[in-house]
Amino acid sequence: MTTITAPTTSPPRPLTFDERLKLAALAVDARIATTQLDLADVIRLPVDTPPPAAPSPYRTPLAALLHRARVRIETDGWARGALREDGRRCAIGAIRIEADSRDQADDACALLLEIVRQEFGGETVPSWNDAQRGPRPVVLALGRAAELADARGL
Repeated sequence: MTTITAPTTSPPRPLTFDERLKLAALAVDARIATTQLDLADVIRLPVDTPPPAAPSPYRTPLAALLHRARVRIETDGWARGALREDGRRCAIGAIRIEADSRDQADDACALLLEIVRQEFGGETVPSWNDAQRGPRPVVLALGRAAELADARGL
């Protein structure tokens, strides 16, 4: 009779720490359902970045406000009547969007009205603004109002 003996095997060597860590990471990854993240859908940059605004040449608050309103009309566009969907604004709308408070906007509009009456013969700023054919007189009036505010220290 022939006896069959099992081959002698040595016990498996113990796993190193790095091997156990890799196995644990594989086990966790197998249990977590992940999907590929497409960053093209997440990260959106502005199409047209406007150049940074030049610093105001005026140190007085009202003069700086009128200068910012002038720059806003030059960059975003001018409109008759009211705000347009594309961001264009009338003279008063540009002042109001740039003003820190309603009082500051009112003071700036009063200075602009003074310029409009003296130099352009208009009755009110809105009616004068709507009578213009383009932005040039409006930008000019805002610039002159800024100079007047600066000269008065306002």
